[in-house]
Amino acid sequence: MTRLTKPEHALIDAVRRAARQEQFLEVVSADEATKRFRRHLDLSPRGSESVSLTAALGRVLAHDIAAPIDVPPFDRSGVDGFAVRAADTVGATDNAPRRLALNREVIACGHAPQVEVMPGTATALATGGVIPRGADAVVMLENTELLDDEHAPGIEIRKAVAPGQFIAYTGSDIARGETLLRKGTVIGSREIGMLAACGIAQVEVMRRPKVAVLSTGDELVPVGEALRPAGIYDSNGAIVAAAVTEAGGQAVGYGAFPDDEAALAAAMHKALAENDMLVLSGGTSKGAGDLSHRIVSALGEPGILVHGVALKPGKPLCLAVADGKPVVVLPGFPTSAIFTFHAFVAPVIRAMAGLPAEHSRRVQARIPMRVPSELGRKEFALVALVQGEDGVIAFPSAKGSGSVTAFSQADGFIEIDALASALDAETTTEVTLIGADVRAPDLVIMGSHDVALDVVVGALADRGFHARVIAVGSLGGVAAARRGECDIAPVHLIDPKSGRYNTHLVEQGLSLLKGWQRSQGFLYRKGDARFEGKDANDAIAAALADPSCLMVNRNAGSGTRVLMDEKLKGVRPPGYTNQPKSHNAVAAAIAQGRADWGFAIEPVARLYGLGFIPVAPEEYDFIMVENGRDRPAVKAFREVLREETTRNRISALGMRPADQ
Repeated sequence: MTRLTKPEHALIDAVRRAARQEQFLEVVSADEATKRFRRHLDLSPRGSESVSLTAALGRVLAHDIAAPIDVPPFDRSGVDGFAVRAADTVGATDNAPRRLALNREVIACGHAPQVEVMPGTATALATGGVIPRGADAVVMLENTELLDDEHAPGIEIRKAVAPGQFIAYTGSDIARGETLLRKGTVIGSREIGMLAACGIAQVEVMRRPKVAVLSTGDELVPVGEALRPAGIYDSNGAIVAAAVTEAGGQAVGYGAFPDDEAALAAAMHKALAENDMLVLSGGTSKGAGDLSHRIVSALGEPGILVHGVALKPGKPLCLAVADGKPVVVLPGFPTSAIFTFHAFVAPVIRAMAGLPAEHSRRVQARIPMRVPSELGRKEFALVALVQGEDGVIAFPSAKGSGSVTAFSQADGFIEIDALASALDAETTTEVTLIGADVRAPDLVIMGSHDVALDVVVGALADRGFHARVIAVGSLGGVAAARRGECDIAPVHLIDPKSGRYNTHLVEQGLSLLKGWQRSQGFLYRKGDARFEGKDANDAIAAALADPSCLMVNRNAGSGTRVLMDEKLKGVRPPGYTNQPKSHNAVAAAIAQGRADWGFAIEPVARLYGLGFIPVAPEEYDFIMVENGRDRPAVKAFREVLREETTRNRISALGMRPADQ
């Protein structure tokens, strides 16, 4: 037997530790996790501080504020006109005007009057001007006529006024001593205006809880630095810090730390000592890199309360309290992190900031497809909403918990009960909306995605139309168009009988709108002698002849997959079951050496610096639902396709726009 070296022993030990994995302490329900966490927390506000009025927006008022002055602070005119005694205007009409002498004074804003209005006289004044002594009403300028006498100018009043007419009396808006704003009020622009009107320059507000934000993981790279192999940018740090601010806290960033127990422990102790709360993302799972919960358990009493919640996404969540301060270790995947943050962390921050609990907005929606779920865990599925003929339709996102964009591109989420193995297709369920600006799109595009489609969608946005793009593949788009769930379905499907693209998809209620031609081809790493200088058929033959040559496929239902299967003629080479859903993913797998060849479009090959052998030109077109062709957004889509600017931009991407 060959004796192992020390490095080999160390490597084997590391493999054993990774395979063994530390199990979660105990997986509990979301409700139980919340109860355990809050039982040990003081959720009262963290005290108060005085801030300037300009810094008070969005803050929570710490005490009731009584108005120190009247607003307005004097009787003032609500119109341009003349201050009069109302009794002098009784009976005034166009046919029988009342004549009054003008006092030798004009009252402008900011100037105190000097002359008393005596019976039979009037004083000119501007809107906002102080009502002079003796006057009890104001006549609008429009209801008077000037009597231009050089020595004794006067006016004719052609409409009578009642006592108090067009006068804003002292304190009619805000009365001195009344409660202007109450404790707990969230200060918005209207409240800022009220405070400014009373001359209040400093406001006592609830102190925002200081929340330390850390990230951990050997793979993390600070934003702005060069991305190293196997590295990813620390997006969680930015996401969590922004979410803390949105929840009413003050985020204090401490950066990203590698999986070094001593360094991470020192950073966490420091962060907790300097802040009211500690939120860390990463290191909650049960794998070899799991350090965080071990450090958390030594931060203070009572320590870890929950490590494992029956949620998907979000199972690895760790909740703890260290000497009265909350400590939360979020899962490392972005979607898991943001879900668990909003469910468990945001309510705590809001309470500590003195903010009221946030109320969710919900709508009923139909789920057109089956959504599988894992028994024993309540599952949240992100959805995009579209308006169907018979109500709102919610399309589940295909992106997993590792996706950075899944949460930001979703309109809401649905919940699947822990005892259910799936949510059946055509189920109507409740969707919890995300954000305050969720609105139905003007145009729904479902089908195959292409980089040039972004050009068209951008041109639509310039015209003020909001398009929702849902990538479900060509076949999925056609099915959605048949069901009336979209307006436009991008497709690139060849008819095996005729060899023509997309025309066979036209049927009653659906028409074909030409898009552009693009080149599908065989991708490989430049310099690979197996493929250099060959045509497509020879390159495929060379790949199939080498058992070590690994392909990367495309997902079923995509036009590229149809083309691939046609060329392979039933052969299933190594890598066939690796089926990513985008051209970019195919190119990246080849560029990174995880595969050796695959099919994708030429622009993507150029983007990743790969070799490209043309296989077949294909037509990327649009199936249009006919009963919506005259809707403004659909008409705009058709017009944009014909615009020279759009066509030039599509051409610059390596496509050939079709003749319109």
